[in-house]
Amino acid sequence: MDAALLAPLAVFAAIGGLTAYLAGAVGLRDTRRLRRVGIPVQALVKYRSTQAGDLAGAARPLLQFVTADETVMEVFSPVPAGRSQPLTDGGQVWISYDPADPRQVVVRGRERAWLDLSFVALGAAVLLGALVLFLLAV
Repeated sequence: MDAALLAPLAVFAAIGGLTAYLAGAVGLRDTRRLRRVGIPVQALVKYRSTQAGDLAGAARPLLQFVTADETVMEVFSPVPAGRSQPLTDGGQVWISYDPADPRQVVVRGRERAWLDLSFVALGAAVLLGALVLFLLAV
């Protein structure tokens, strides 16, 4: 392949890899921070009523909880319901919320750190590939 084509391809791949790496790293940092300093409470699982054919509210239910200062909060669940761990309407789950910003929550036991780790690994692999392309271009 022509060296003039490899350099722009390497830059493009590096930008994509760095974006994926940073997205995963920030996600892991936020999840760990919420596990460490978040205030644990029980939240009520509520599904929005959907019109026929409207599945926008079906995947991620609302979580309703009361903060330490007695404010009732409703936020969308950061994780969808699954077969192995369903979020049943009217059920309760443990969450941890950020005391500085109660809209930031993590559902205890369903953090999905594997997803953030896969972004970190994929981003690092693409960055390494971009480095190889760049070295081939020079």
